[in-house]
Amino acid sequence: MMIIYKANALQGKGNSTYSIAYTSFYCMQIFATLAIGVFSSPDPNYKPGPPQYGAPPRYEYVEIPHCAKNTTKSWCLEDSEYPRHEVQQALDEHYQAVLAFCKDKLASTENSVDGLDKLNDEIYLCPSSTGYIRPLRAINIDGKWRTIINNVESYGIKYTQTARIEECDVVVGTTCPLVDSCYNSKCIQKNIFHRFLVFNPYDENFPFAIEKFKLPGSCGCVVGAFHL
Repeated sequence: MMIIYKANALQGKGNSTYSIAYTSFYCMQIFATLAIGVFSSPDPNYKPGPPQYGAPPRYEYVEIPHCAKNTTKSWCLEDSEYPRHEVQQALDEHYQAVLAFCKDKLASTENSVDGLDKLNDEIYLCPSSTGYIRPLRAINIDGKWRTIINNVESYGIKYTQTARIEECDVVVGTTCPLVDSCYNSKCIQKNIFHRFLVFNPYDENFPFAIEKFKLPGSCGCVVGAFHL
């Protein structure tokens, strides 16, 4: 404040008086601002959060395939955007690891459905359609679309994964047509769980995993009490 006073004193008494008054007012403003910041109480609702430790969480990008727009089912048998080249490259790169990872899937057993493509004549209490499918995409039990390894060859091994499905041809809950009307009955859709080898391009270390998928397994008939 003294420096400003001496500088303005050379210009006359009137200017000196004005400079002192203005400087004093300016200093009072600064003091008032500091006083408010020092003596004001903190927000009583403020609660500091816990400190953050460890690596940041990983976020997975879940893509809905284009083929999902052309079906009402939870799987796609055809897919024009299926990443066959990327899958084959990944299989070639992780050849030994994939064989060790899914060796039980490559085993040939009498119960395997990989070689089946025909249906035997069967009679069901509720009409249904049965088939063997090799899905390229499907929704897993967590509700996420996955790319399933199917019909891709790597080092002489053709990777195929087949599942038997059976879907009701009638509205679920309707009376079983082959059951006498004196019994309460209804058709129900039963599901089974399949394990498929899937491809995850967002996992840089090992882009393969075995996940569970729920598929229609049979069309059952529940028979209740007898009535007249």
